[in-house]
Amino acid sequence: MLNLPVLWRFARPHTLYGTSASVLGLYLLAGFVAEGSWGSLLSSLPSLLLAWGACLAANVYIVGLNQLTDIEIDRINKPHLPLAAGSLTWAQAVGIVSVCGVGSVLLAAMGIPYLVLTVLLSNGIGTAYSLPPFRLKRFPLAASACIYCVRGLIVNLGLYSYFQQLLQARVELSAPIVLLTGFMSIFGLVIALYKDIPDMEGDRKFAIATFSLQFGQERISTFCIGILACCYLGLIGLGSGLLPVQNGIWLLVGHVLGLGILLGYGIRLDTTRREAIVNYYQLIWKLFYLEYLLYPWAFF
Repeated sequence: MLNLPVLWRFARPHTLYGTSASVLGLYLLAGFVAEGSWGSLLSSLPSLLLAWGACLAANVYIVGLNQLTDIEIDRINKPHLPLAAGSLTWAQAVGIVSVCGVGSVLLAAMGIPYLVLTVLLSNGIGTAYSLPPFRLKRFPLAASACIYCVRGLIVNLGLYSYFQQLLQARVELSAPIVLLTGFMSIFGLVIALYKDIPDMEGDRKFAIATFSLQFGQERISTFCIGILACCYLGLIGLGSGLLPVQNGIWLLVGHVLGLGILLGYGIRLDTTRREAIVNYYQLIWKLFYLEYLLYPWAFF
C-alpha cells in the first residue's frame, strides 16, 4: 500500500522545489519584462498551473526512472530512497513513472507548443540519461551536459517563451532571460557535478565514471564553488548598473547575500565528511531556489 511519505521521498523533494521555483520565477519574469499588470498575471493563472503540473510530472518521471535503473547503486549511495530501502516495489515505481511520463506530455499538450516542446525535450534527455542503450550517466561529460541542458537551457528558454507568448502574443529573448539562462545553466552544471561527490563509493563499485572519481572530491568541490562564485560576481556587477532595471538593488543585495552564503559555508567545508558534502549540496539547491524568487523582482 502506497503512502504519501514514500511517494514524497521517491519524487526527490529538492528537485520538485527547484522545478516549482523555476516555473513561478519565469512566469513572473515574463510578466514583469512585458510590463504586464497584476490583472494580466492573475488572469493567466490557469496556464501557470498547467505548466506547473506538467513540469512536476516530468520531474517525477525523470528522477523516478533514474531510481529504477540505479537500485543496486542506491543501496550503497542512497539507502534511504524507497526502492533501495524496499518500501516501494518495482511494479509500483514503474506505475508511478509511467503515469507521470504520459501525464506530463498530456498536460503539456493542453497548452501551446512551447510547453510541449519543453516537456518532450526534458523527458527525452532524462530517458537517455538513465536507460540503455544510451545510459549517458556512465559518461561524466554527457551526464553533466544532460542536467546543464535541462535545468539551464530547456527549462528557462522553453518556459519563458511559453509564458511570454501567453502574455504578449509574441516571443522576444531579451537581455533579462539571456542572463538568467546563462546563470542558471552554470547552476545546473554545478548541481550535476556536485551531486556525484557524496556518491563516489557506489559509483566506483558499479563503474559509473564521474569527474569526482577522476579528479577527486576536493578538486571538484573547489571548482564548483569557484565557477558559481564568478557567476555571482558577474551578476553583482550587472546589478550595480549595467542592467536597465528599476530595482537593480535587488540584484546587488541578493547576489551579495548569495555569494556570502556560498563562500561562508564553502570555506569551512570538510570534503572528507559525506554528511558535510550532502548538506552543502542541499545548500546549493537552496541558492538555486532563491535565484528564481529574487531575479524577477529586479524587473518589476
